[in-house]
Formats: sequence, C-alpha cells, structure tokens
Amino acid sequence: MKSLLHFMEKFSYPHFRQQFPLLAGLVNGQPLVYFDNAATTQKPQCVIDSHKDYYQANNANVHRASHSVSARATVAFEAVREKVKRFINAKTSKEIIWTKGSTESINLVAQSWGRSNLQPNDEIVLSYSEHHANIVPWQIVAEQTGAKIKVLPLTSTGQIDVDQLEDVINQRTKIVCFAHISNVIGKINPIEDVIRVAKKYNALTLIDGAQAIAHVNVDVNKLDCDFYVFSAHKMYGPTGVGVLYAKQVLLESMPPYQAGGEMIKTVSFEKTTFNELPHKFEAGTPNIAGVVAMGAAIKFIEKYDHLALLAYENKLKNYCFEQLSTVQGLSFIVNNVPDIPVFSFTLAGQHNHDVASALDSVGIAVRSGHHCAMPLMQYLKSDGCIRLSLSAYNNVEEIDFTVQAIKKLTAGISKTSNSLSEISHIENAVSISHTSADFDVESVITLFSKAQSWDSKHREIMMLGKKQLRLPNEVKTDQSLISGCESQAWLLCEKKHNDTFIFKGDSDAKVIRGLLAIVLAAVNNKTASQIVAFDMDNYFTELGLLQHLSPSRGNGLLAIVKKIYCLVEMDFEDN
Repeated sequence: MKSLLHFMEKFSYPHFRQQFPLLAGLVNGQPLVYFDNAATTQKPQCVIDSHKDYYQANNANVHRASHSVSARATVAFEAVREKVKRFINAKTSKEIIWTKGSTESINLVAQSWGRSNLQPNDEIVLSYSEHHANIVPWQIVAEQTGAKIKVLPLTSTGQIDVDQLEDVINQRTKIVCFAHISNVIGKINPIEDVIRVAKKYNALTLIDGAQAIAHVNVDVNKLDCDFYVFSAHKMYGPTGVGVLYAKQVLLESMPPYQAGGEMIKTVSFEKTTFNELPHKFEAGTPNIAGVVAMGAAIKFIEKYDHLALLAYENKLKNYCFEQLSTVQGLSFIVNNVPDIPVFSFTLAGQHNHDVASALDSVGIAVRSGHHCAMPLMQYLKSDGCIRLSLSAYNNVEEIDFTVQAIKKLTAGISKTSNSLSEISHIENAVSISHTSADFDVESVITLFSKAQSWDSKHREIMMLGKKQLRLPNEVKTDQSLISGCESQAWLLCEKKHNDTFIFKGDSDAKVIRGLLAIVLAAVNNKTASQIVAFDMDNYFTELGLLQHLSPSRGNGLLAIVKKIYCLVEMDFEDN
C-alpha cells in the first residue's frame, strides 16, 4: 500500500486532465464525458501545438533538399524515429517503419512478407478476438497464396486459451497474428506463451498493440516478437500515423510494399534499386507533421511517472467495474475484471445503439455495435455490445454520472415491462393504420419545437420509436432491409389506388424506429412527385437532427430517405 501511495503522489490527475482542451467542451449542451478512448484518445495541447508549429516554422519535405528548412524538418522527423525506438526498446531505428496506422502496418506485412513467403496449405493463425484489421488482410493474402487460416480459441475470460495453443499451431504454421489486448475484451493475452509456441514451430509472430501501447510498457526486444504494430492516435497522438516494428533481418528480406519517391536508390527504365532501411518501406511524402506530433505525444507520456499513471488507471478500472456491476440487467460479455479500463456489456431489454444514443444525449460518448470484431461477436453469440473505455484523464465523478444514466435506462424498462407485455400480442400484426394520417410534417415540427435541448429532442425520438408498431419477421427480408443503417432496419412500400404511397418500417433499435416515424410523416399519403419535391434537407435542419445525430445515426437517416426514393423509382419501372 505504501508503494501505491508513493506512485499516486507523483501523478496529478487535475494537471493531467487540464492538458486536453476538448474535455472542457460541451456536447448537446452537457459537459463532455469521453468514454470512447479505445477508438481514439484525446490530444493534449502540446501535441496540437507541435502539429501546428511544424507547418508554421518547419514545413518542407524531408530527406530531399539541401536547404535549411528541409534540414530542420528532416532532423525533427528522424528524431521521432529514434524516440519510438527507445519507447519500445527496438535494437535499431532501422526497425521502425512509418505507416498510416496499425491497419496499414498489418497490410504491409501481409502483402510484403506474406505474398513472398506463403505457399499453398501453409497456415496463418489468428485468434477469435481479433479486430477486422488483423483478419481481412490475412484473408486476402491467403486467397492470393493458397494459404489457410486457423483460429485460436478463447477462455471464458476472453483471453487466448494457452492450453489449446498446440492444437492450432503446428509445423505448417508460418505466422501467428494476435492482439496484445483485445479492443473489446480489454484483457492482456498470454503473448509470451504464444510467442514461445510459435518459435517451437519456427513460425513468426505479429502482435497488434493498438490497445496496449497507451496502457502497458512494451519491450519488443524482451518479447522477441517478429512484428509489432500500433497507432499514434490511441496514445494521445495524431491520427494518420502508425508504426510497424519488425526485426531488421526480416525487413531486409521483404520486398517493398509500395513504390515511389524516397524508397528508391536508383531508377532507370531498365532497372530500379531500392533504398536502405527504413526508407525502403516509406514511399512518397510521409505525414511529417503527424510524425513530429507523435514525438510530442511520447514526450508528454514520458513526462509522467508511468507506474503512477497506471496506478490511477487501475483505480478507475476497478471502481468502474464495481459500479457497472450494480446495474440491474447489465451483463459483461466475458467474465472477470478487464486488465485495462475497457468494459463491454449488454443491457437486458435495451438495444445497444439505443443505449449509446441515450447516453450521447446527455454528453456521454461511448461506442456500440460489433466494434470491428464481428467474428468475436459470433464466437460469443452476441449481436453487439456497449463499450466504455477510459483513460487517465477520466475520473470517478464521470463514472458515477454514467452509471446513474444507465440505471435510469434500466429503471425505465422495468417500469414499463407490464405495459410492454400487454401489447406484445400486436407486434406481429401487419398494420399501417398508425402511419401519417394523424402524424404529418406539421405534427413533427410542432412536437420538436417544444423540445429545446437535444436531450429533450432525443427523448421525443425514443418515444416515437417506442410507439411504432413492429413488423412481422416474415417481411424482414433482404429486399426490405435498409442498406447503410448500422442497426438493422427494414422498409416496406404500398401504392394506393389514388397513386399515393404508404411506407412502413421497423428496426431493432428504438432510435431508428423514431427516425423512421419522422421520415415517414413526410412521405406517407403522397404521390411520387410530391415525395421527390419535398425538401427533406430543410425538414431535417428545422428539426435540428443532422447537426446532433452521430455520424452513424445521420447516415442511417439518409439511408432511410435513399431507400424511399429507390422504392418509388421501382414503382415507376414496374408501371
């Protein structure tokens, strides 16, 4: 306990949080609670300033000019490579390759190493908890080379199952690719064990460190992995910058991933020779400002006592787990406390997107859906989940506020459970009598004009969604599915004898059902020409929808409109 207190004294949470200007802002009129750090972290002022200062004082292309500004830019650029080398304890800066992010780093290895070395029936081993970025590139190269993909199973806590490693990894295995920490589960995988077994069969290892880099010490030399990838934007740095660490001997044997300026030594129409490491893999003008700003992010991290920072995160993690565990109907997707503050769960009786939308209306930023981990969701027999991911700039008060907001949602479900059961028998009825005969554009505008804040408008949307009659399962087909909605949604169309149309829709998420009601109020009982002539953009602006809806919800709204236009056009073609 004494050592823990000693570390905590070296970490000042208020001072740390004050470095992040966005956290002082408002969202939907509410103080921002940013719990989406697994997707991207916020940026401290020093990183923002570094990015701006590069363009103001040192903007020039690197490596390619003899003038002073270029020299300054090159020195600053290459200094960060050295900084990254020390940060992860690589042997040489030649092993540090700049990319756009973890995704491009994995694609580089798959295409450069994979296409050159994999043969038919060779095996690529992944795990069930991988991000799509560590699955799809390997599927592509497997199809190109004839290699096969095998998958490591997980334990009940969501980690790679050590006891089954040698059931999957064998003499046919050429590379094992897995996350240091899953972006959904938040548990540290037994990477030393996986690397040990891979080496036993002379297989290479690639570790996706995107979630680990901001939370644990990474020592690639100690791990003795062959490849390690991560992104700057998940460690308080800028977007568009990533790192591929690879052992020098492997990089020297791999052909270039892309061709162009900087990665060449000589070029003629007869022959091209390639540049030395690391430049062989860095074709074209790099994201110089981003790399320089990444250097500022590393300097920022190193300014704080790392053990003290991790101790504070650990305190938040344990407290958040305890508080979430008190929510009735909340189920974590795997057992036990996560190793980093990433919490994925479902709420009984609530669609994941409805929960995220409701929290957003009061300024809480979380993520919902499959989190670019569809195979993991299938493995866990889940349609998706809500994810809260914290960082060292979050606090206990934000956790309390969020948990109370979630409890309000669950309390709302329990209070209405009886009435919901009473109307469940009509959910399979195909009825369109509830549509816009008594609910038109004027009704919607009047309703929303009384709701001044986004929180109150969001409540109206959710109430509209709650009131909509549901469609029977047999009409929820691929033909009626609305393409472009993150939540599943369906739309049917019926033309009446007077050439007017009636649309009816449904969705798994109440928020989408509410948005459907708003759109259908504008198009039902209208002819095709009236539907096309209606100014939908102005309608949405007057209601204040697009400026407040998240990008995924806004895209879903536009997808509904697009589906309506398509159905109207199909009617023209049929006639």
